[in-house]
Formats: sequence, structure tokens, C-alpha cells
Amino acid sequence: MTHLIWIAIVKQNEKKRMCIYMEERRMDLRIPNPARSREGKRTTRLVHQMNMALPGSEECIEAAKELFGKHIGTDSFVNPPVYINLAENIHIGKNVVIMPYFRCMSAGNVYIEDDVRIAMNVSVITNNHDVYDRDVLTIKDVRIGKNAWIGAGATILPGVTVGENAVVGSASVVTHDVPAGGVVVGNPARLIKTLDPEKFKTAGDPEMQE
Repeated sequence: MTHLIWIAIVKQNEKKRMCIYMEERRMDLRIPNPARSREGKRTTRLVHQMNMALPGSEECIEAAKELFGKHIGTDSFVNPPVYINLAENIHIGKNVVIMPYFRCMSAGNVYIEDDVRIAMNVSVITNNHDVYDRDVLTIKDVRIGKNAWIGAGATILPGVTVGENAVVGSASVVTHDVPAGGVVVGNPARLIKTLDPEKFKTAGDPEMQE
């Protein structure tokens, strides 16, 4: 009985956490927002500087550091070219690799946790337009969980959480949450299998794989 109560508490807390991150917000673009405008200009300048530099060069690395500031963890790499509109809303963990042609519409927050791999030509979208009033943005945060792998050409739509160790197949359009260890493919993305969580415990250990 105690075990069941503990599971119920964990699930309840997880649900509360999801609601905090994924709650829809609205932004009327007709209302001036000086802070957003400043960040947009700062991001545009630094993205241009990063994209025009030789990949891996000191100039490119310094532009990326200034672009993401304290919001990027150690040993993480964002490979240009990229398109980003509001970099301050992007939070990148440790040991993350983002390949070229990454596009991010980040009116909302984007949380990319440790050890994530994002392949070429991936789009992460946090905002949409109200279908009746196109000058109003509807915004939901996106979270990509630890050690997730996003395949080339995939699109992650507003409000989506990709779970820990999950895999999103190439060219998939993800409209709903992906469970931990889930493998999804297609448009809209659908779950085709669930990976064995025990195998992640021994991954990278040659002795355990013999």
C-alpha cells in the first residue's frame, strides 16, 4: 500500500510540474514590449555573427557564449548555422550537441536537458497564432528530457515534452508528449516502441556489454 501511495504522489507531482511548464500564455503583438524588442535585436545580431564565423573558430565560440550566456551548460555545442529569435528563453544543459540548421521560435521557454542530441534541420516551436486574431501569439513551453535524441528534420510543436531517453524519428512532427524511452515516428508522430530502461544503465560500459 505504501508503494502505491508513493507512486500516486510521484505522478501527481509530475502532473503539477507539467502544468507549470506547459500552461498556455497569450501575447498581443500590438502592445509594445521594449524588453522583448531589445532581446530580439540582441539575438539577431549574435546569431548573424555566429552564422558568419568559421564553425569552431574562436569568433564563433565567443558569439555562442554571448548569445546563450549562463543558459548553456558545460561541454555543450551549438553548430551553426542556426535561426533563433529570442535566445534568452532557451535553456541548454550539459553535454548537449545541436547540429546545423537548428530553428527555434522561442517566445516561450525551451528546456533542453543534459546529454540531448539534436540532429540537423530540427525545428522547435513554442508559439502559434490565434486562429481568429493573428496578432495574438499563443505560447507553450517545450521540454526535451535528458538523453533524448531528436532525428534530422523533426519538428517539435508548442507544449510538447519529450521524455528522458526518448527518440524522435527523422522528419516526425511531434504534437503530443513523448513518454520516457518512447520511440515516435511520423506526422503526426506516433509511438512505435518503448526502449528498455535497463540497457541505458550499462550503455558505454564495454565490460557490461560483453
